[in-house]
Amino acid sequence: MIDLTDTDLIRRILREYQVFAQKKLGQHFLVDKAALKEIVAAAHLKSTDSVLEIGPGLGTLTRALAPKVKRIVAVEKDYQMIKIFREINRDINNIKIVEANALTLAPSFFRQHFGKSYKLIANLPYYLTSAILRFFLQSKICPAMIVVMVQKEVAERIAALPPNANLLSVAVQTYGQPKIVADVSRFSFWPAPKVDSAILQITPYKTNKYQVDDDTAFFRIVKAGFGERRKQLHNSLADGLHLPLPKTKQILEDCGIQSTRRAQTLTIPEWLKLYHAIAQN
Repeated sequence: MIDLTDTDLIRRILREYQVFAQKKLGQHFLVDKAALKEIVAAAHLKSTDSVLEIGPGLGTLTRALAPKVKRIVAVEKDYQMIKIFREINRDINNIKIVEANALTLAPSFFRQHFGKSYKLIANLPYYLTSAILRFFLQSKICPAMIVVMVQKEVAERIAALPPNANLLSVAVQTYGQPKIVADVSRFSFWPAPKVDSAILQITPYKTNKYQVDDDTAFFRIVKAGFGERRKQLHNSLADGLHLPLPKTKQILEDCGIQSTRRAQTLTIPEWLKLYHAIAQN
């Protein structure tokens, strides 16, 4: 069985197929067996599980997951990498790789490959982390669990709570419960990125814990609040939403929120109060 955590083997494969790791696409290959085990353990896998993997690269994580689950569907947009993946993983019969952009997957894709339930497990390109999490957490066919490798700083932002909340933490925690499983050194990858990573587990809420009828309208308010972090809430909301300052202060007062607070101190229920109050004005 091939060992895709062996950097010499990775170099030989890339040379053979005349390709190079594209750092701009986040192609850093995980070469740390301990980190692979942490990812697998965090997903609480069962033999009946179906897994969606984004950007599988050569298939290092795929091969660690395959013996534990029923099937894996890997989505990759780099056609050259797909050719390599198919060639070196042809010995595994429960994986399928699809050429696609993960951010444009249609509901029919999920119905075709997964039915009602799947888990999202991936070593995400850093530059796509926020967009991918938002896409899947807000999807009508949301994964039962998400386990992803992300930039350490981003994982910390996602898991932050008031009084240190931020736009990304609200965006994730409105739909699921995040947990940092483990830190992963930059030297666990080849080529090594410039920053450390972390394994992040997100458990989406099975039922809508927070009722958001209009995601766009809700996050327009949240973005306005965080638009100028140093400003007090009444000022940032009035500026960001183009509301008269007296009216903004009155809305905050009606919601039981001090107008002099700052966005990072608000809980998600308080953001929801604001959302409903502003929608009615």
